[in-house]
Amino acid sequence: GRLKSGQLNQKRVWNFCCAGIKPECIASYNHPGNNDGHNLAAPKQFRSKEITKSSVVDDMVASNKLLYPPGSKGPDHCIVIKYMPYVGDSKRAMDEYTFSIFMGGSQTVVLHNTCQDSLLAAPLIIDLVVLTELMERVFVKIEDGECEECDDTSESSYVQMDTVLSILSYLLKAPCVPEGTPVVNALNRQKQAIDNLLRALVGLPPDNNMLLECSLPSLRGMSQQ
Repeated sequence: GRLKSGQLNQKRVWNFCCAGIKPECIASYNHPGNNDGHNLAAPKQFRSKEITKSSVVDDMVASNKLLYPPGSKGPDHCIVIKYMPYVGDSKRAMDEYTFSIFMGGSQTVVLHNTCQDSLLAAPLIIDLVVLTELMERVFVKIEDGECEECDDTSESSYVQMDTVLSILSYLLKAPCVPEGTPVVNALNRQKQAIDNLLRALVGLPPDNNMLLECSLPSLRGMSQQ
């Protein structure tokens, strides 16, 4: 999978959808000069990236029944990548999003970003290795009768994470999940999944940000103790 760096998080169209703003047109233009740009100049490699980006838009449409009712048309989507050797690792990215807003109006957001691609990607690779290695050491105890694949030995009641680590979705552009598992593209939900899993590993309850104890006068004093 392709890495999801900070500059990509900034322009995530999912952030707009989560706020109830409907994308109607998405246009992305990049001209890198590094090895990544050189590889993407080849038609087959570019087609692979185009499919990846398009699948994210398709998931966005499928997951937002209010913005995109079944049978409705998704947003127009265009991707352009041109190899420009002179700029080297300092990639240029320009993105334009057009949205439908109240009373038939429209809003256009334009982003321009210049970034050193390799310096954004390297820390993500470290995070992927560290998080994957940590998940390798996690064992979950399964009660008797809850695991169809376990045998009768006591050791088999502890199972490891699936080999497809959906917890890594926060760091990758196109989430990969085990068969039958829902795909989550919303950035905040992906980050919260990591936070709550790490909290569970040290015995802390999940943080749902509801803060109900602060909304009820009878509980507010208890939350401050």
